[in-house]
Amino acid sequence: MNNKREREEVLETLWHMKERGQASVEVLQQIQGQDFTPAILAGLVTDGLADHDRNAGTVGLTSEGETYARKLVRAHRLAERLTHDVLGRDSESGACEFEHIVNMDLVDSICTLLGHPRECPHGMPIPEGECCRLSMTSAETTVVPLTQLQVGQDARVAYVQCADDRRMHKLEDLLIRPGAVIRLHQVYPSFVVECEGASIALGQDVASSIRVWRPSAGPHAGEGRSPHAGRRGKFRFGRRWGRHGV
Repeated sequence: MNNKREREEVLETLWHMKERGQASVEVLQQIQGQDFTPAILAGLVTDGLADHDRNAGTVGLTSEGETYARKLVRAHRLAERLTHDVLGRDSESGACEFEHIVNMDLVDSICTLLGHPRECPHGMPIPEGECCRLSMTSAETTVVPLTQLQVGQDARVAYVQCADDRRMHKLEDLLIRPGAVIRLHQVYPSFVVECEGASIALGQDVASSIRVWRPSAGPHAGEGRSPHAGRRGKFRFGRRWGRHGV
């Protein structure tokens, strides 16, 4: 592991510790394990990226360190979304090196491609980028919640924004996953969609967590009908996915 990589790993760890309200050197050492090097921490302190109070045994990021770590964490969590949602692979596969080698301009491009997701697949917040702030003022975004579709419209699933692993796994069991074509049949009293030949009732919160390529906006978004659109499937999880579903 080179010095730059080691320094960035410590900065990322300090960011994660801050998210959990942790600030002790002991915790940093436990997380880093054998990779922990006092000289690396000392170098970060010297460069104004970290604060280390030896008497109190605390450690944290300076304002400059937060700015640096924020970029690293943003790149890593977007890489997790990319590998999970687009490539269909384990979110950590390939993501662990991404933030250390990628050009930050490319990070914004990936964020835009994914529709400016707010959470990684593990439910952790993705730090906002300038591209996200600009998208909030634009008339249209590429990826929108399923709830914004019109009845009868088809769209391709971009990703599921969900911190609840049980809910995400159930949606995957129903084949509602990135790349799947979904058709909206009904919006009241619950959202009813068709995916892979099955009709599925969803509550407002679940439907809102499913992000789809805006028809005619994303790659192959809304192209034709679902391959099973003419088949009539039975409802699955009709009650369990109601307004008070998991």
